[in-house]
Amino acid sequence: MYSIENYPKNYRASGIGLVNLAALGYSENEVGSGRGKGGGIGGSNANSKPKTGLYPSLPYPSSDSVGGMPYVVKQTTHAQNASFTGGPTAPASAPYPSSTPYPSSAPYSQLPYPQMPQPYGGGGAIPSLPYPTVPLAAMPGLPSMPMPYAPTTPQPQTPGLYPTLPTLPTGAGYPMGGGMPMPMPSFPPLPTPTAPPPESAPSPEEEPSVGVAELAFTSMKVPENENMFWLGRKAASTRQQSVRGGDFATLRDSCVSNGTLFEDPDFPANNDSLMFSRRPDRYIEWLRPSEIVDDPQFFVEGYSRFDVQQGELGDCWLLAAAANLTQDANLFFRVIPPDQDFQENYAGIFHFKFWQYGKWVEVVIDDRLPTYHGELIYMHSTEKNEFWSALLEKAYAKLHGSYEALKGGTTCEAMEDFTGGVTEWYDIKEAPPNLFSIMIKASERGSMMGCSLEPDPHVLEAETREGLIRGHAYSITKVCMLDIATPNRQGKLPMIRMRNPWGNDAEWNGPWSDSSPEWRFIPDHQKESIGLNFDRDGEFWMSFQDFLNHFDRVEICNLSPDSLTDEQENRSRRKWEMSMFEGEWTSGVTAGGCRNFLETFWHNPQYIVSLEDPDEEDDDGKCTVIVALMQKNRRSKRNVGIDCLTIGFAIYHLTDRDLLVKPQGLNFFKYRASVARSPHFINTREVCARFKLPPGHYLIVPSTFDPNEEGEFIIRVFSETMNNMEENDDTVGFGETDDRIAPALPPPTPKEEDDPQRIALQRLFNSVAGDDGEVDWQELKRILDHSMRDVMGGEGFSKDAVRSMVAMLDKDHSGRLGFEEFEALLTDIAKWRAVFKLYDSRRTGSIDGFHLRGALNSAGYHLNNRLLNALAHRYGSREGKVPFDDFLMCAIKVKTFIEMFRERDTDNSDTAFFNLDDWLERTIYS
Repeated sequence: MYSIENYPKNYRASGIGLVNLAALGYSENEVGSGRGKGGGIGGSNANSKPKTGLYPSLPYPSSDSVGGMPYVVKQTTHAQNASFTGGPTAPASAPYPSSTPYPSSAPYSQLPYPQMPQPYGGGGAIPSLPYPTVPLAAMPGLPSMPMPYAPTTPQPQTPGLYPTLPTLPTGAGYPMGGGMPMPMPSFPPLPTPTAPPPESAPSPEEEPSVGVAELAFTSMKVPENENMFWLGRKAASTRQQSVRGGDFATLRDSCVSNGTLFEDPDFPANNDSLMFSRRPDRYIEWLRPSEIVDDPQFFVEGYSRFDVQQGELGDCWLLAAAANLTQDANLFFRVIPPDQDFQENYAGIFHFKFWQYGKWVEVVIDDRLPTYHGELIYMHSTEKNEFWSALLEKAYAKLHGSYEALKGGTTCEAMEDFTGGVTEWYDIKEAPPNLFSIMIKASERGSMMGCSLEPDPHVLEAETREGLIRGHAYSITKVCMLDIATPNRQGKLPMIRMRNPWGNDAEWNGPWSDSSPEWRFIPDHQKESIGLNFDRDGEFWMSFQDFLNHFDRVEICNLSPDSLTDEQENRSRRKWEMSMFEGEWTSGVTAGGCRNFLETFWHNPQYIVSLEDPDEEDDDGKCTVIVALMQKNRRSKRNVGIDCLTIGFAIYHLTDRDLLVKPQGLNFFKYRASVARSPHFINTREVCARFKLPPGHYLIVPSTFDPNEEGEFIIRVFSETMNNMEENDDTVGFGETDDRIAPALPPPTPKEEDDPQRIALQRLFNSVAGDDGEVDWQELKRILDHSMRDVMGGEGFSKDAVRSMVAMLDKDHSGRLGFEEFEALLTDIAKWRAVFKLYDSRRTGSIDGFHLRGALNSAGYHLNNRLLNALAHRYGSREGKVPFDDFLMCAIKVKTFIEMFRERDTDNSDTAFFNLDDWLERTIYS
């Protein structure tokens, strides 16, 4: 049994995910890992261990909490949505929150941070906000009315601005003018929140992950000289801009009609396209195929794996993938379109297609190739006049910036770029016992496979006694069971066929090698069916046992469903079911870091995967799942010093009740353990792991290891049976205002003309508005700057912010507000100000970006991660903070655009129609 301490041994062993058996409901007596005797783990009951799919499990947690995480017995539904960074942390042995109140001495900074509006009753022990109420009776001309904010030091009157305005504590009410103080809306004191009602969440019997300690997550940094694919990687952004789509045909037709040969401006025939770290040690001449041979051909008698021969460039990993690509015509011609040659419509232009981050990208090149003394120096074919492989290598070099960028790499990434599949890899010395079964199924699905030996640190591509090359990539071209009949026994033997991309006599010389005597035990008809030959072409066979003994790593590229043709499906070839989502980690909003950072972890994007049916051939009733997390566009940023993030993911089980919560909040992760996870967080382009899980609903949380690391990602889920995947995110729209901000009020009544407060407000409006009877943005700015000094710090509102406030309520687009609009605006501002003060617990004048979702929820607006990321990019600071005026802008934009949409969505179909003029007028003005 593997444990977190010794698995995986190195970063190459990331093909198998860690499974938390305890969180899946297996008891200590069912799990054998060698701890103690008589019923303990690994004791006399070790044989009763359930079958777990032979995937490594996390060590069974001890009876003590691990990493500060408590064991718990129950949880309340409402508690799942309460969190606050720096808030109270339950003791390590505490149960889920129940009706027991917080200590009455708890400071305001420990108020729970609401993710969604929560009902609160009266009489709780959490103190209310430290803003004592101020009766307005002390203010001239106004009736007594409780106010939710404390007065601050009276500010001196600005001469000439409000000549008759009496000095009034700022923050006590509406801005004043014209000699009359302006009342605030009737907000009673903020209610004291109490603990949620004692409605319990799943018990440990209903949900085994409740009450199980979460072990600490670990990270690994791959040194650059070990991370083969990134070795020497440097891409210039201009090289990424390849000609795409229908432009290839347009360019070719233009060159044909003009009688010219295409010259690629994005990948010129010079030394910059060859190398980025140094100059070539000799003169390299770029020649077109017609200048190299008399009769150039794109294909010579078709194509095969023997057309891929390595040149001077150390890109054997790419050649191994290219050789595998020739095994499937459907895959081959998707990457290498057949509508090009050196005869019909030849114009020196060719195109290829590669999968990049969920999309197929077309790369257009010219056919000038680097040569020395008239010979190709890089990838070439055994046929001197065949050029598809050399042109493929050039297109791939253009995609990554230069030929040198292809020096050193892993086969798995090239296989993904050729197929759009997902690659898992195994350290063979740590691989599961059912590895051959995995490889057989992969072969039946048409998966591409490769393998390699660990390099000798002292010798480049050192050769072993058996003829294998260390630090060298081989392609696996067949996996099968062969009938064998010896004098002593007969049966089936698991066999592997491999090919050395060098395409020469550097082959395996052990058992089952070319002309080996073992082949006499294989029937002739079977030799014929597998196409056995003994040419010195770099291809050879090995028994699976010899493969395990001599190789160190195997890579399997599982193809996406669209890689199979209808004919292949009709031949009952297995295929994966795949789901894919794109996402983003944004600092201060959705970049919460791993589970070690509990207070922010739940802010990461969340995805629900539903597994309905177990694998057809699984005796344990479980589902095979491959989860792959890939970070996007990091390679192109290496030339400015940006490397890969350290990424990984965790998987949690969900009950039917959990499915109602979107997204899951802090307490869900505080009191439940993950059922599976990536073995480590690691700084590679992709983290991929295979699991065996029972049917059910699962929550996948992809994240960086540390919080506030920004990046884009793709998450893909492959399963043998159907899976349904969706983002576990909030629905955009209006919601209820937080009870702590807008407590229950008496039913609204018609506004009486003789209401003293309304008379005072009208008098203020008239004095500010002047003869036109309306308030413009400049007049509004003077009012707000004067009254909001306690939260603005004396800087005042920006012109854009005040103009947006006017535009939000200015229905006739006059640029001014009437009295009704003015009254509604001040009511909204009062609410937003109260929300801001609730979340600005330390009175810093800004709120943490991680609190933006909760603050907007408290104001009655629900947004998803995409919108929160956009608001953070637009209004957040570099430190992940949102100041008061920018928070107001967030609230204004959200309210304005939702109302704008709802106005046109007359049938509540979540669809609205705008023509271009109408949309531009509305958005420009807002």
